[in-house]
Amino acid sequence: MSIQNNSRYHEVHARSLADPEAFWAEAAREIGWIEPARKIFDPSMDAYGRWFAGAVVNTCYNALDRHVAGGRADQVALIHDSPLTNSISKFTYAEMLKEVQTLAAIMQDFGVAKGDRVILYMPLVPEAVFAMLACARIGAVHSVVFGGFAAKELASRIDDAKPKLIFSASCGIEPGRIVQYKPLLDEAIRLSSAKPQACVILRRPQQVCELVAGRDHDWATLRRAALDAGKTAACVPVLATDPLYILYTSGTTGIPKGVVRDNGGHLVALKWSMFNLYGVKPGEVWWCGSDIGWVVGHSYIVYGPLIHGATSIMYEGKPVGTPDAGAFWRVISEHKAVALFTAPTAFRAIRKEDPDGAFIRKYDLSKFRTLFLAGERADPPTVEWAEAQLKVPVIDHWWQTETGWCIAGNPVGLGMLPVKHGSPTVPMPGYQVDVVDEASKPVPAGTMGSIVIKLPMPPACLPTLWQQDARFKEAYLTEFPGYYKTSDAGYKDEDGYVWVMGRTDDIINVAGHRLSTGGMEEILASHPDVAECAVLGIKDAIKGEVPCGFLVLKAGVTRAPADIEKEIVALVRDKLGPVAAFKLAITVGRLPKTRSGKILRGTIKKIADGESWAMPATIEDPKVLDEIGDALKGRV
Repeated sequence: MSIQNNSRYHEVHARSLADPEAFWAEAAREIGWIEPARKIFDPSMDAYGRWFAGAVVNTCYNALDRHVAGGRADQVALIHDSPLTNSISKFTYAEMLKEVQTLAAIMQDFGVAKGDRVILYMPLVPEAVFAMLACARIGAVHSVVFGGFAAKELASRIDDAKPKLIFSASCGIEPGRIVQYKPLLDEAIRLSSAKPQACVILRRPQQVCELVAGRDHDWATLRRAALDAGKTAACVPVLATDPLYILYTSGTTGIPKGVVRDNGGHLVALKWSMFNLYGVKPGEVWWCGSDIGWVVGHSYIVYGPLIHGATSIMYEGKPVGTPDAGAFWRVISEHKAVALFTAPTAFRAIRKEDPDGAFIRKYDLSKFRTLFLAGERADPPTVEWAEAQLKVPVIDHWWQTETGWCIAGNPVGLGMLPVKHGSPTVPMPGYQVDVVDEASKPVPAGTMGSIVIKLPMPPACLPTLWQQDARFKEAYLTEFPGYYKTSDAGYKDEDGYVWVMGRTDDIINVAGHRLSTGGMEEILASHPDVAECAVLGIKDAIKGEVPCGFLVLKAGVTRAPADIEKEIVALVRDKLGPVAAFKLAITVGRLPKTRSGKILRGTIKKIADGESWAMPATIEDPKVLDEIGDALKGRV
């Protein structure tokens, strides 16, 4: 693997912190503005200031119209690849623009105007992208709720956003099953006090559904009528500081936190990142293997690649089982993708099913240059396996729903820095990342602490929560004055590399010793029989907490789990010493995860501690929690 040591990163990052206004003003030249900013950054606005104050812009124009006018009309903008429906469809920039103009006109017929909220409760289909861009086109604020989300969770988001219109579908498709969305949508509207004026329903051939008279409308019928009538909608000018979308994260109070994303800063940061961070040029094929229900899908299935003029792959399938562990390589080979961005859990699943990488060698990956991982910490054994099999750089990077793009990564376009396994590398331009103690004082290199971001945060980061300014300040800005609290724990090393070792509540206190579960997971994952793992602290009457490791073994391992568990305990003792008090490893068939691939550590902990727990709304398969409970019986 070749690493460029002449990276421009240090000079670029230093410039972004020394004169952030000049830096982001230069980046903003890549965007088509209706009116330029009155101030590049106005520190007097809102909680910590706003980027591109006074500027007027339209996000949809920058994602579609500009490229159609600029020579990309016939370039493919979106590839929808669905092994679950055995179909592939492609849309050029001109075709996308026509679909979005038509859908935006339909929305205007329903009375949707600038500032109105629209909820999308959709599967991973092209119509969902059209709907997001149609909202952006007319200045409506979209809020995508992951398709198949529980009715109660959807209802809480309807009550918070108060949408005028909801886009949905008859169903989502999972391997071996159909998830009916319409009954969930109907129940959510019944539960919510804020009722939408109308729902537009995409009736997929895999599942019929009934429409509620007077409220529900068939998507295909509306589209056909609008096309026949030649209806289109022009781009509506909005302020750069106006909201583009709301994306909800689970709140500890039960009230969802609606992360607000603005138009201007989002355009500038995402455009900057597509080449400088990801190394992708306009016209190239890029694949983000996520879902539009998550921030990653917003930023890098929809907005980032289209703003940049690239071709974006939208994949309705899984890394394994649709049909096999070669699914990802088939997509990369067939569509000539130069880069893939996915979650580490996807690669752990592939490695578990195909540990020798036999499927990789069945496909032509000659165009493929880089693999990017994010979503949760990329454990070094998984990264090393991917590097060895793919023979391309494997880049871990770290960011959050709240930031909208990367906090720490390895900037391919600026020249890669040396990779350190277990670290997402260095802060991106605009981010001053510090590690501090409880008194907000920076700690020495190598010392564990709370990871924070110096205010002001760069463009695209959240300015507030939807209609909850006080909660925004309390949740993110109060505990460490002058900083944004990431709620992640870790350290920076002597080279300035960031090491994210877990959420602050994943640092466990064993008899007064603060230990990182992420560090222990690294050790567990290094065992040759372990496909994936999770370590969490469980209650102990003497030590307060003790670590417990959960192991999923690789496919084909025939050794007795008890023997492997003993080896794991000995391995941790050897690497960390007896201070870790690691004495319990439990083999399970699989780990409970969210649909985005994050392991539900908090829920496992509650089960292990015998505490009451609620079924997480984002869980991929609820049956896994029963399996975890069975595995724990007699062990804790």
